[in-house]
Amino acid sequence: MAKVIYRKLEDHSLRFWGLLSLHALVVAIGLSAAYYMEHHGHVVTGMSNGMVWGLPHVFAVFLIVTASGALNVASISSVFNRLAYKPFARLSGVLAMAFLVGGLAVLVLDLGRPDRLIVAMTTYNFRSIFAWNIYLYTGFLAVVAVYLFTMMDRSVQNRPEINRAAGFLAFGWRLALTTGTGSIFGFLAAREAYDAAIMAPLFIAASFLYGLAFTVLVVFTMSIETRRQILTDEMAENFRNLLVLFALALGFLTAIMHLTNLYVPNRIGVEVFILRDGGIYTALFWVGHVLIGLALPVAVLLLPVSVLPRRVGMALASVLALLGGLAFIYVTIIGGQAYPLNLFPGMEVTSSFLDGQVTAYTPSLPELLLGVAGISIAMLVTGIALKLMPFLPAETVGD
Repeated sequence: MAKVIYRKLEDHSLRFWGLLSLHALVVAIGLSAAYYMEHHGHVVTGMSNGMVWGLPHVFAVFLIVTASGALNVASISSVFNRLAYKPFARLSGVLAMAFLVGGLAVLVLDLGRPDRLIVAMTTYNFRSIFAWNIYLYTGFLAVVAVYLFTMMDRSVQNRPEINRAAGFLAFGWRLALTTGTGSIFGFLAAREAYDAAIMAPLFIAASFLYGLAFTVLVVFTMSIETRRQILTDEMAENFRNLLVLFALALGFLTAIMHLTNLYVPNRIGVEVFILRDGGIYTALFWVGHVLIGLALPVAVLLLPVSVLPRRVGMALASVLALLGGLAFIYVTIIGGQAYPLNLFPGMEVTSSFLDGQVTAYTPSLPELLLGVAGISIAMLVTGIALKLMPFLPAETVGD
């Protein structure tokens, strides 16, 4: 069986240091934005008592979902015994941890009172999915760290059953993590746009697509930095097929969710709002999620090589999928809150407190800066990890 040789990221170019410096600058700006919002209060954001989860939550959930999907390559190698994916298993684990750290950083800094996190970590209400997620998120970091250890420690490498067991544990935990994240919305019965069991598999499918898309972009970036082709033609074809498969799966589950809601009488109102009358939310759903995030990536990936080079198409499709992913999470979180709460089903409710009206929300610049900083935190962690430890495949040799 072939043996993979790994190495650290060496012989750095100005491009590498420039990219790392840019991410560090974005993180610093994001921290300043978080301080500005904490100092002045959420009145400087677009959020209100009707819109309690804003743009930072969109980025946080997007990154947490991506973290689970980024582990996909390692899972394919260990759990499904596809050895062709083994050279990228270490990088897959690093990306999974980096994206989760980035997402959780945004989540904590968007609390308004980050010091209240201590209460959340010491006082649990296990009827709340949020309490479960504290264990899922911290446990994911620990499990993936152990998984990486089994890949890298020489004494463990001679016992592949240990790595395989760690791979199964990581695979199960990542599914539980994404199920928990999707269930945050699926368990919210008060919001008609949420409250659906399909939210869990929908988020799992989304994690597969977004995690692999980010992995493809990072691998291509490292290929440019190391001036050698890390991804072979065979693996590029495998990744392309997986991107198509995951995009189609996400599109299928999205269609099933909305068709099911259209069939249920008390869900028709929210479906009409999202699919036709929601203004920016309708535009983001059809143009952002469906067209840019699903249809165009599949079309680009299926183009013949004579029309578009395979790797260029994969990079373009990955960028489109990630942009569509942000639109999907935005419509899910913001659009779901914007639709009026139905406090008394079957009855008319009138008051002076805007009951029955769509909640207005305009993201502020500090919110955007904090959200983007989460992505830069993930990329900064990844860059430092690749610099310090041998996570990149260098070559494959025979035993």
